[in-house]
Amino acid sequence: MPAAPDISCRQVEVHVAVACGNVLGESPVWSQHERALYWTDIRAPALFRLDVRSGEVARWPMPELAGSVALRAMGGVIMGLQSGLFSFDPGTQSLGRILDFTAGHPEDRTNDARCDRQGRLWFTRMRDFGRTDTGGLFRLEASRMPVELISGVTIPNAICFSPEGRRFYFADTPKESLDAFEMTETGVSFRRLGTVVPPGLIPGRPDGATVDSEGHIWNARFGGGCLVRSAPDGSAHVIYRLPVSRPTSCSFGGERLDRLYITTARQGLDATQLVAEPLAGALLAIEPGVQGLAEPAFAG
Repeated sequence: MPAAPDISCRQVEVHVAVACGNVLGESPVWSQHERALYWTDIRAPALFRLDVRSGEVARWPMPELAGSVALRAMGGVIMGLQSGLFSFDPGTQSLGRILDFTAGHPEDRTNDARCDRQGRLWFTRMRDFGRTDTGGLFRLEASRMPVELISGVTIPNAICFSPEGRRFYFADTPKESLDAFEMTETGVSFRRLGTVVPPGLIPGRPDGATVDSEGHIWNARFGGGCLVRSAPDGSAHVIYRLPVSRPTSCSFGGERLDRLYITTARQGLDATQLVAEPLAGALLAIEPGVQGLAEPAFAG
C-alpha cells in the first residue's frame, strides 16, 4: 500500500433519518425488497426497521445483546444474539435458533456481520467491551456449517466485500488497522493483501464498513467523528465529518442506493458530552454522490 496516500476532507449535509437515541446502534442493512433499513441497538437490546416510504419505524425487543442483523433469502432476517444466530420473522415476531454459541466462549457475543456475494453469512464473536482476545471472524455456509477464518481478535469489525466478491476487508478495532484480504477461486482460503487504512492515519478507530459501486470502502471511525472513503489500494482517503463522535457503521440504501445510512452511539459519553452531541445515538444519513451495492442475503 502507498506510503504517502492522498487525504482530503469533503463537506456534506447530514440528515437525521431517525432520532432513535440508540445506546449502541449497529449493523445497518438495506432491504431492497422491503425498501426498508434494518439496524440494531446492541444494548437495548432491540431490532429496528425504517420503512422509507411511510416513514414508520418499528422496534422489536430482543432477549439478549443484539450484535448484528443480516437479510435472509427466504424472508425475514438473521439476528446475531449473544447465545447464537437466530432467524427472525418481523410479521410473527418469532425467533428460531440457527446456530448455538453456548459451547466454547459463551460469555462472548456477536458483533459485526454481512453476507457475501455467494450468500454466505460472515459474522464475528467477541467478549463484551473487548475484554479478551477470544473473538474471531466466522463464515456460515448455506448448509449452516460454521468455519472460523480469523481467531485471537479483540473487537472484530468492518466486514465488507469488493463488488466482484473476491476481496474482503476486516479490522480488529483496537489495532486500528483496516486490512484487505483476497479469497481463492473456491472461496475456501484467503491471503492478506495489505493495509488499506493504517493506524493513526485517520481520526478515530475502524468500526463498521461498506463498499460502494466503485469499489471504495466506507468506514465509520469510532471516536473520530467521521466517515472515511478509502481507495481499495489505500492510495486516497476522503474524510466526511459528522456531528457525532461515535459513528458505528454505515450502509447504502434508498431507491437508487445513493443514500448512506450511519448508525451512531451514546455509550460512554458523559452528561456534558451528550449535551454537546444531541444527535449521538441517532440514525443519520448523507447523500455522498456515489451509489452503493445491493446487500446480499443469507442463502440458508
